[in-house]
Order: sequence, then structure tokens, then C-alpha cells
Amino acid sequence: MKGFNQIDKIIGYFSKFILKNGNNVQKALFVLTMMLSINGNSQTLDQYLEEATENNPGIQSSFNQYQASLEKINQVSLDNPQLNIGVFTRPMELLMGNQRAEASIMQMFPWFGMLKTQRDEVTLMAEAKYEEFRQQRNLLLYQVKETYFQMQQLQNTIEITESNLDILKSLEKLAIIRYQGGNTTDAVSSVSSAIQRPSRRSSGGTEDSMGMSSGGSSSASGMNQSSGSGSSMSSMGSGSGSGKLTDVLRLQVQIKALESDLHQLEVDKRPLMVRFNQLLGRDKNELVNIETDISTQKDIGWEITMLEQILQTNPMLLMLEKEGLAYQKQGEMAKLEGKPMFGLGVNYMILSSRPEMGVPGGMNGMDYMPAGMGNNMVMPMATVSLPIYRKKYKAMQTESKLYWEANERQKEDLQRNLETEFENILASLKDAERKINLLNEQIELTEQTMELSVTSYATEGSSFEEILNIQRELLQFRLDALNTRIERELAFAKIETLVGF
Repeated sequence: MKGFNQIDKIIGYFSKFILKNGNNVQKALFVLTMMLSINGNSQTLDQYLEEATENNPGIQSSFNQYQASLEKINQVSLDNPQLNIGVFTRPMELLMGNQRAEASIMQMFPWFGMLKTQRDEVTLMAEAKYEEFRQQRNLLLYQVKETYFQMQQLQNTIEITESNLDILKSLEKLAIIRYQGGNTTDAVSSVSSAIQRPSRRSSGGTEDSMGMSSGGSSSASGMNQSSGSGSSMSSMGSGSGSGKLTDVLRLQVQIKALESDLHQLEVDKRPLMVRFNQLLGRDKNELVNIETDISTQKDIGWEITMLEQILQTNPMLLMLEKEGLAYQKQGEMAKLEGKPMFGLGVNYMILSSRPEMGVPGGMNGMDYMPAGMGNNMVMPMATVSLPIYRKKYKAMQTESKLYWEANERQKEDLQRNLETEFENILASLKDAERKINLLNEQIELTEQTMELSVTSYATEGSSFEEILNIQRELLQFRLDALNTRIERELAFAKIETLVGF
């Protein structure tokens, strides 16, 4: 099955939009640029979206229903002509000869414009079915994006947790050195490096294959280091340094807890991978490549034209619009059905020749039968239906009018709901941008605070509890920033679903 390119589809769609809105080309181009920026997902995600559109059974079923509705257009035609054939068991004696058989054919014709109106109505219903297919496809694409972003969130959570685990292990080494009374310079430098290390680990690259235990080696090494630290602790004795043994023990407790959390996060990959593969219509055990980089580029002021674009291209709105036009056509059909139908046909009688019988004037002419020439006869026919029972036709017109009015109210309600939903999404996007900026500043300040606290602890023996509190705040800020970026991506995905490509 041939794939399609998402960006090419967007460009093609907006080319049609520009042709229809020639007086507003600049605005159309702006909308295109904005949507390309919103839709600037990773190439990997675009490929998954193509695969889902091509292979998902639900989408294939919806598209087949649309194709089936197209076939109804070819079903609009004249009624089949009626052919009648009769054969006499005994010839009927007529003046022109003995009639052996007759055949007639009749074709009924509806009132003028009836067939065109029927074809228009069926076409509009097929177009409404296509918009329903688009809506199903958009919902599927949103589910694919949602699951993909959830896997991104999980993988980034693993990397943030691993980075935090590195911080704790570096702090553990520092606490051990202080307890032993050694030189803490290198240990402080190690902690500082662990704090400043970006959340995406250099060894992990930009992609991770879901289904593979990418964090297993880190967890194993962490457990080995922890056990090694425990061994060194048993050989320390009481020690004579300025540090406290409780600082080391508390760090080891937190390290064990983080290693357990990492193991559970690896286990949580499996359900997401299965769901993602099922949405794509492929084997549930197939590996999924996830790009851990989360970034969205957009132009300032994109929301100005976005709402207008949603009201123009939303599949559900277009479906209701097509259905409303179809109801109008049904009203026209009901009116035309109240008009007479015409029938044209021909009757063909088969006659055989007959000899003259009897004597003219004999028995007062009662026994005389003139000869029949036996020439076959052709009789043109015409018929007209008389729709005199008007009640049902008026009811049909009233029915179509009420359906149309209900459709208009439903479309108006949907427009308002779309406007409300768009404003809610827009508010959540602005809130997410504000939170991301705030969290980035908080992360930077917390990193600096923690570095200063570590230096103070190493040199002056300040409160170790303060370091642990700062470390927990740093972890929470990083996780909050990740969750907010994922929420932002989901909000953009919802907008794409409302627009409906």
C-alpha cells in the first residue's frame, strides 16, 4: 500500500484553500506557515502517522463505508422498463386476422429534474460520509500522537531519574569522603557535574527503542555501586572525619528507592508499546523508535487565524453542512414526487392470416367471416400517474424541513463548542508556556543553590538535610517541566484534530 507524505497533504490542501480565497492569499499563506510549524513533529512520528492511516482496521472500515456510499451515486437511474408478453392458447379471431400473441413494453419517466436532484442528494450524503471518515482518521492520529507523547514522557522520566540517581551517588561519595576525613575537592566537582548534566544522557542519543531495557544497565551499575558503598561502609568503622554516617545511610536509602522506581518505569513501557503498535495495525511486539527531544516551534499570532480555519475545515462541521444540503435536496425530491410520472411504450400484436369463411348474406350474414390479412399491428401507448393523495407528499416535505432545521441548530451548537474548546486549548497553551519558562528559571536557580549548598557542606559541614530537600525540589522541577512540555504537545495535537487534515 502506497504511503503519503503529511506535509505534502497539508500543502495540497492549502493550495485548494488559496484558489478558493484568491482575495486573501496572504492570510492563507500565513495559516499554511503556521500549520507547518505546528505540524513539525519528528520524521519518525510522521512515518508512524502514515502507517496508522494505512493499516489501522478501524480506519480501513470507515474508508470502505465511504467508498460504499459512492456506489449509491451510480444507482440513481430510471426505473427498469416493464415488458409484458402474452400468448393465446386459442387464436383470438379479429377482423384483421387471428391474434396469436402480443408484447408490450413501457418505460416510466419521473418529473423533470427528479433524477438530477436524487443524484445531488446521494452525492452530498457520500461527501458527508467522507467527512465522517476524516473525523475518524483525525481521532486515530490524535490517539497515535497521544500514545507517542506518553512514551516520550516515560523515556524522559527515566533519563531524568537516572540523572538524579547520578546526583545521589555523587553525594554518597562526598558523604563517605567527609566521613573518612579525606579531600572533598574531586567529590564536589563530581556532584557539580552531575547537577549540570543535561537530562538527555549523552550515551542515549536522541532515540530509544521501546521494548528494550535501555535503563537496565544503569540500574544494575547503580546497584553494584550501592552495594560497593555498603561494603566500604562496613570497613570504615566509626571513622574520625567530620561527616556523619547517617548522611551516607540516608543517601543509600534514596538510591535504592530510585533504582526501584527506574525498574518500574521500564516495566511501564510495555503497555504503551502494545497500545501504540495496535493503533498502527501491526504486531504488538514490534519495537518502537522514540525521539526523546520535545520541542515545538510556532509563529507569534498564529491563534488569530486558527479559529477561522477550524470553522472552515473541521470535519464534523463539514459533515453537518453536507447533511443539511442533502436534507434540502430531500425536500426538493418530495416536492417533485408530488408531480405526475409519465410512461411511454408500445404494444405489438402478432396476427396470422385467416381465409374467408361462410357465404355473404347467408343466414342473414351470421355465418360469414371475411378473410383476415394477418398483418401485425403496432400500437403506441402513453400513461400518466395521478398523485391525487397529497397528504404524504406534504408530510415528506415537512419531514425534510424539520431535519434541516435540526441540522442547522446542531451545526450552530457545534460551532460554539469548537470556539469554546479552542479558547480552552489556547489558554492551556499559554499557561504551559508560562510554566515552562518559570520551571526553566527555577531549575537553573535550584541547580546553582544546590552547588553552593554542596560546597558549603563539603567545606563547612552545613546541614545535609538542606541538600536533600534541594535535590528533591530539583527532581520535581525537572519532572514538572517535562510534564508541562508533554501537555503542550497534546494541546497542539488537539488543535490539529480540530482543524482536520
